[in-house]
Amino acid sequence: MKIYRYPDLPAGFYERSATDVSATVRRIIKEVRQHGDRAVRYFTRRYDRVVLADLRVDDAGIQRAVRDLEPKLAAALEAVRRNIRTFAVRQMKAYRAFEFQIRPGVFTGQKVVPVDRVGIYVPAGRYPLVSTLLMCAVPAQVAGVRQIAVCSPPSVQGSVAPAILAAAGLLGIREVYRVGGAQAIAALALGTRTIPAVDKIAGPGNTYVAQAKKALYGDCGIDGIAGPTEVMIIADCQADPSFIAADLLAQAEHDTRANPVLVTDSRLLARRVQRELKVQLRSLATRAVARKALAKNAAIILVRDLAQAIEIANRKAPEHLELQVRRPRQFQRQLRHFGSLFIGRHAAEALGDYSSGLNHTLPTAGSARYTGGLSVRDFLKVQTTLRVTRRGLKAIGPDAETLARAEGLDGHGKSVRRRLLVP
Repeated sequence: MKIYRYPDLPAGFYERSATDVSATVRRIIKEVRQHGDRAVRYFTRRYDRVVLADLRVDDAGIQRAVRDLEPKLAAALEAVRRNIRTFAVRQMKAYRAFEFQIRPGVFTGQKVVPVDRVGIYVPAGRYPLVSTLLMCAVPAQVAGVRQIAVCSPPSVQGSVAPAILAAAGLLGIREVYRVGGAQAIAALALGTRTIPAVDKIAGPGNTYVAQAKKALYGDCGIDGIAGPTEVMIIADCQADPSFIAADLLAQAEHDTRANPVLVTDSRLLARRVQRELKVQLRSLATRAVARKALAKNAAIILVRDLAQAIEIANRKAPEHLELQVRRPRQFQRQLRHFGSLFIGRHAAEALGDYSSGLNHTLPTAGSARYTGGLSVRDFLKVQTTLRVTRRGLKAIGPDAETLARAEGLDGHGKSVRRRLLVP
């Protein structure tokens, strides 16, 4: 992991680059649109090397996975589900229906209603991300979504990862499909004979999944476009180098394209973290992936002071941002752009990935500048209402007519004028 002085940062440090697989994705979408299940099976055979008779996992398979689940994992899934639900219920309180009188006789309001049908994509290529199912499904359930469909890539044996199936069963989800990649996103968005179309898709995935979501936005709603995972750690000389190295490796093991970054004003800490990374890599089961990510994408940035570190963080807008400094609260108010903030030495980013109740589906590639992580909000529609009395019409009608005339929209103005002329 290379050390850079702030003025010597590589030119591409703030760039949002992505692998272009759009031509392949467009072809997959076109084929699924035209041929439905047949295209899904074809691309599953081509990319996953699996011949599928049935795309959907039957209920017996889900129940078997629940029965076979290791008790310790079952208990952990339930505890995590409970924490995610508790946090989502608290979030839900921010979304209320109301009606109030904005002017005499003019009653404005909003309704908050859930999306009817949601599709959740659960990655399972290198790692079966059972936590992703919890992070997406539990907020959807709290929001009141009535139908949830899950797609997850099949193994070479043609089955969905047992832990993912078991988690679906524990959540009461019975609609699970052994389909992955861009073909899964296309099937969920467009619908096939076996997989009914959904109103919105949530869940991260690889480059093909991300570009399929981007291409299909409009055919259905999309939670966001996920890129390679990121962590930025701001640390001072008091920070524990072993904690920092562990957290950098926790991100690096996701993918060879992961982006682990340390920003510090201490050269001594930077050197200690370098040494710790070498030591901890030796015993890391995922060291082959982590080592490549560290070599290709990681950086330790030496800054003049922590104010400069905050400047970098706000410009980079990382997915995960850790603040491992002596007095974190005095700095956290200055941090504006991040997916999730982890405050203090004990707040490991991995806790946000799993058990804290926070959602780990977060904005990447700088999109934290304008959006936040997945929440109940993503599964709700805020609909506005208007109720107007005769008195209210007289109060706001003339202004509407004037603006319509200014815009040259004669029909708009006459629509209001007709009402004003009626006694």
